[in-house]
Amino acid sequence: MPISRGPRRCVEANFRLLPLASCLLPSDPMILQIEKNHQRFRQIVKGKIRKDLRKFLTRGELLGREGKHLISIPVRGIETPHFRYGDNSDAGVGSGEAGPGDAVGDEGGLGPGGTQEGNHILEVEVTLDELADILGEELQLPKIQPKGRKQISAKHDRYTGIRLTGPESLRHFRRTFRRALRRQIMSGIYDPDRPRIYFERRDKVYRSWKTVLVPQSNALIIYMMDVSGSMGDEQKELVRLEAFWIDAWLRRNYEGIEARYIVHDVRASEVDRETFYHLREDGGTRISSAFRVARDTIAKNYHPDDWNIYLFHFSDGDNSSESDSRECCRLLREELIPQVNMFGYCQVASAYGSGNFINVLHEHLGDLDDVITSRVNTKDDIYDSIKTFFAPGK
Repeated sequence: MPISRGPRRCVEANFRLLPLASCLLPSDPMILQIEKNHQRFRQIVKGKIRKDLRKFLTRGELLGREGKHLISIPVRGIETPHFRYGDNSDAGVGSGEAGPGDAVGDEGGLGPGGTQEGNHILEVEVTLDELADILGEELQLPKIQPKGRKQISAKHDRYTGIRLTGPESLRHFRRTFRRALRRQIMSGIYDPDRPRIYFERRDKVYRSWKTVLVPQSNALIIYMMDVSGSMGDEQKELVRLEAFWIDAWLRRNYEGIEARYIVHDVRASEVDRETFYHLREDGGTRISSAFRVARDTIAKNYHPDDWNIYLFHFSDGDNSSESDSRECCRLLREELIPQVNMFGYCQVASAYGSGNFINVLHEHLGDLDDVITSRVNTKDDIYDSIKTFFAPGK
């Protein structure tokens, strides 16, 4: 649409007033139908993910390609939306040679290659929030209630109205257009056969805003993992999958999340996320070293009055000595548990680990509601482990 130069701006449209208004307004029936169809497709995708959630966890497919805001999910059995042309004269539902109980479609991947079309896997993108909602609905997880006074007020600019002055970047085009159109119709200069909309200074309106304080609940997650010789690649894969779900659920419940990562054998150190999942070491295990680093990290950077703190420790349960296991229980009861929302211990199966640490926790800390333990022997157990950790809604 050409724009003339001069003291007044002109927009020329090659259609009459009524079609122009109907094209611009979001209440257009075609736009509403497209939106309705899109929402229906999203609900189908969510239903398919929810139905196969345990399978996704088992295969590790749910991680897909991890992006900043979106997760790519491979989903079977969903046809890509497309236009279908024809006179609708095909036979209806129930026609054909199939009988009750017959499978719909081909399993695919069986036998040699042929000349028929294959059953393709559609990759759909969902947000982390949508993924966490599916997790919560399927596992029937309660909404987490932030603990104590752990809320911080954050400043946000909120657009609340319209004003007559402002920068051009905030000009409200639709309202400006309507004001100019109404002025020209009332003055009698509007020509329906050649609709030209002139913008004058008095037509322009701008969005206005005000700064508001919004309560923002913050959370800290400290992941701790045993990287001694008994924790192999299989065990780390179990940790990676479970930590992803933990992270997704907590981020859905808090506006601000920080994650810290600690690895340990007989000594502990803080590392970045990449190192946490890929570090391979050897040697013995002293679990208390990780708890001390976590304690020092909290004391230095995260006051319990300002943060909801979650600790998760992953190990095969093989500690160096019974005395160190008792020291771990002392650190938890006296120094860590009073400051945190929850301590979650996930024991993964290993051919080399004794698996006794979880029994020590039950014996010495079984009376504490904030200490929650789970066993993950295979990927099938991750589903139930997540539910165990968050069913209390801490």
